[in-house]
Amino acid sequence: MKTLTLKTLATTLCLALAGTLSAQGAKDYRLDLQWNRLYDYDELVEIAQRLQRTWPNMLSLASIGKSYEGRDMWMLTLNNPATGTHRTKPAFYTDANIHGNEVQGAEVNLYLVWYLCEHYGKVPKITELVDRVAFYVLPTVNADGRAAWFREANTSSSQRAPRKPKDDDLDGLFDEDPSDDLDGDGHITRMRKKVEPGTGRYKEHEDYPGLMVRDDEGDYVMLGSEGIDNDGDGRINEDGIGYYDMNRNWPSSWNPNHLQGGAGEYPLSHPETRCIADFILDHPNIAGVQAFHNAGGMILRGPGLKEYGSYPRRDRQVYDQLGEEGEFMLPFYRYMIIHKDLYSVAGGFVNWTAEGLGIFSFTNELWARNRMRQSAESMDNVARRKWDDLMTFGDNYVPWKEYDHPFYGKIEIGGAKKMTGRVPPTWLMEEGVHRNAAFVAYHAGEMPDVELVELEIRDAPGGLHYVDIKARNKKLIPSRSAIAEQNKIGRPDRLEFVSDGVTVIAGGRPTDRWRPERMTLQEKNPRVMLSDAGVPSRGDWHVRWLVSGSGDFEIRYVAEKATNRSTRGTVE
Repeated sequence: MKTLTLKTLATTLCLALAGTLSAQGAKDYRLDLQWNRLYDYDELVEIAQRLQRTWPNMLSLASIGKSYEGRDMWMLTLNNPATGTHRTKPAFYTDANIHGNEVQGAEVNLYLVWYLCEHYGKVPKITELVDRVAFYVLPTVNADGRAAWFREANTSSSQRAPRKPKDDDLDGLFDEDPSDDLDGDGHITRMRKKVEPGTGRYKEHEDYPGLMVRDDEGDYVMLGSEGIDNDGDGRINEDGIGYYDMNRNWPSSWNPNHLQGGAGEYPLSHPETRCIADFILDHPNIAGVQAFHNAGGMILRGPGLKEYGSYPRRDRQVYDQLGEEGEFMLPFYRYMIIHKDLYSVAGGFVNWTAEGLGIFSFTNELWARNRMRQSAESMDNVARRKWDDLMTFGDNYVPWKEYDHPFYGKIEIGGAKKMTGRVPPTWLMEEGVHRNAAFVAYHAGEMPDVELVELEIRDAPGGLHYVDIKARNKKLIPSRSAIAEQNKIGRPDRLEFVSDGVTVIAGGRPTDRWRPERMTLQEKNPRVMLSDAGVPSRGDWHVRWLVSGSGDFEIRYVAEKATNRSTRGTVE
């Protein structure tokens, strides 16, 4: 008979309790999904369909177009119809995976939908958010690149582009010389060749065999990715599968191919970018945008090019607060400006939505490698290899093995797998997914929320009356950005005075609190007051009308990026 020690008993009870709590948590979920793994294109579609079937009243699923290879681009719309249609609310648009090999943003987007639906009605802040805001969620932009990255042998950098054939080497042939999985192991790794000591540029690290380090007295030369000269032109891997860069194909600051590689023939020349642009332009209620990319731990905003200049001060203040909160929520992330802190991007997506449409927009680069340990200290290649050996047991690397190459002769093939450096290990994935989804929810929660307050009716000379109203925005993001105001993008906000018995004589903005006759008057049609600036961040738009007559009236607030409001009053 075995005797349980106190320590063993305590451990057993803790494990049993943990199992019970885990089972109870799973039962609380209407749809139990795994968020510590990646999904290929077909699996993403299946999850989106399951989400929609689980919450049919809250979610709709529709294809907004086709990719180059004919895959549907599925858009999930999250909206509570009991509080209005999605077009009548401020909406948040989020997408991911514009580059085929930058994969894990799709999981963030699906997690966002799942988490909001699962916790609606249970968590007050989430319930308020989903009641007030609509979400447009496109899990993957580059459906073809994602499908190929999962199903085929790749490097960490291949399948970045969609699959449209291109003659990269200008030999009249298309995609005829890509990298090759020479040994058929399902991975495209690196090639190296052993040479006489002192004649190479690399050697193996003495403590981590297989890790190549630079050394001018080395005994290896590196020969690039696995591959052969498929077309017999004397070069290897020079004409890969397809190429255009959808993050260089948007209208704002677009440059042609010779200035910005991958830009395409003209802005929105690709089926994927065109259908996304059509969708966004058809939904002027979109007040926030998020795009998810892959690696670096960054919260990026425009401008993408130095030549654009700087965003207006009012917009910068909003971006800075959103970015600072993002750094607080996302450990080891940095809030950065694309052209200043990263590199120049012409024709980028968030540059178009921010600069071309006046929408507050971010790109997050997801995998922060410093998350590999609880320290802000960066890790060099040797430390990363040590970490990999200890934490993933070397699973991220393929051991070197000999191969008889038709051009180089006896070589060795091995090195990092395609996911190495691209995505976090599975046990760090779910945390990053949740943190980034929470950042989206925070940004969406700060989209404009306008109410009509402080309706006041006062006597004016000659038997007339003053009618005052304030449109008050409780949130950080104004109903119209300064970029939208300056460039006359979209329609200005409106305050309309509607009555059969009361006539508007004049209208404008009050300029003196104590003297109601002092106003900046709107010259034309004062019954409908316009504001190109919208309702400011956590501020008021104050309007005053001078009216004649008596009777009931209604004041209506109408805006593209805030919910329409109305209030009623009576002039005696």
